[in-house]
Amino acid sequence: MNMSLALPSGILKIWEQVKTALDVVRPDETALQLPAPEEDLVSLCEILLARREENAGVKLVAEILDKYQSFSEEGRCRFLNAMADNFGPDLARLDTAVLAYQASPDDLAYRELQAAVEPRRQRLIRLLNFAPQGTFKIVQMRADAIRIRNRIPRFAQLDSDFVHIFRSWFNRGFLVLKQIDWSSPAQVLAKIIHYEAVHDIKDWSDLQSRIDPEDRRCFAFFHPQIPDEPLIFIEVALTLDVPSTIESLLTNKRAVIRGSEARTAVFYSISNCNIGLRGIPFGNFLVKHVVEVLQRELPALQTFVTLSPLPGFAAWLAKERKGTADALISAEEGLQLTAIDNEDWHSDAATVESIRPVLLAATARYLLRAKDEFGLPPDPVARFHLGNGARLNRINLLGDVSPRGMRQAQGFMVNYLYDLKTIETNQEAIAVDGTIDSSAAVRDLLRVGGKAARAKRTAAATA
Repeated sequence: MNMSLALPSGILKIWEQVKTALDVVRPDETALQLPAPEEDLVSLCEILLARREENAGVKLVAEILDKYQSFSEEGRCRFLNAMADNFGPDLARLDTAVLAYQASPDDLAYRELQAAVEPRRQRLIRLLNFAPQGTFKIVQMRADAIRIRNRIPRFAQLDSDFVHIFRSWFNRGFLVLKQIDWSSPAQVLAKIIHYEAVHDIKDWSDLQSRIDPEDRRCFAFFHPQIPDEPLIFIEVALTLDVPSTIESLLTNKRAVIRGSEARTAVFYSISNCNIGLRGIPFGNFLVKHVVEVLQRELPALQTFVTLSPLPGFAAWLAKERKGTADALISAEEGLQLTAIDNEDWHSDAATVESIRPVLLAATARYLLRAKDEFGLPPDPVARFHLGNGARLNRINLLGDVSPRGMRQAQGFMVNYLYDLKTIETNQEAIAVDGTIDSSAAVRDLLRVGGKAARAKRTAAATA
């Protein structure tokens, strides 16, 4: 088809994306050979798509999802590949719609163009949601696709359609924030134990110590269609000041304070609960919503901070120590850091003090200067909080000396500060040009020793 005719603004771009960037194929060009069960399921999907939405039929959509769930991993893989290959846009319809809009860009032609551009699998996903528990089952379908993504050549296109649908299904307006406490349903509490991803919950007693005391809170987002499945949850410690170690929050030997006595709310664990919702940004709303809830409940609270892990730091530091041309760690600093090759280095006070300045400098550079391919912090937790408008407030040496904390972050933890007055400004700054809001104390760490060490050296030189 000759596409040299002038199209209205944006239409040519859409067309090129569909024809080229999306790399879709016409259904009759696909020669996917499916075993009978998967082929039958594809046929049922075609029957469903041929119906008007109001006539989709709960029985048919339920049958499709039930059949899919009965498949082995191999069967699910074949069906997901068929879904990726055979349910893109109908290019014949799209050809006609583009020509019709060129000839007469009226409302009817515009609506047809919109419908033709949409991949058929987006409509399929929406129709499958009519089934009982359809939302949860479709989320699990995406989780399957993510787990076997290397076996789905067109995974990016398939996943893009899942994400497009889920962003509307799981937007902030549909989510319900609930406090989780010891009176919450047992099945919900069991899932909190199971899904905790930052600091393992060992047993029911450990869970009770995190959600039952007066100075502890836990909140989760739920979706009305999945009422017993927390989507994401956050654990909060109410304290007198800003903590520097996770042990101070998790120990059973701490003194419990009344909520009204607390001046600081510490967000020390945020866990996503379903791989099928990976990349859906409801976590961005969670912290800010919880801040607002706590401010109403406990108006004496003055500070809202995290005590966060730094899961990418150890791997980054190991790479930087190899001394590449663009490394943020000098050769001399790398030599000083050989001490951390002893896995028990953190247990020796003299070793800790000798490498403290260079370790703190390396951590500050990782957070403030290292960038990923998009110009953002490479650490996923830092990227989340800084992108969410928080300030990089403090870096804590030996904040988490558990095996996981040492393996992932050489024991470092970070306090990110949430100030509702600056959140939007900070979000805009990092989104526009990568600017990170940080405290003067953190910026001072970029140079080994910082101001305190330089002052000490000056005093010694003039003595």
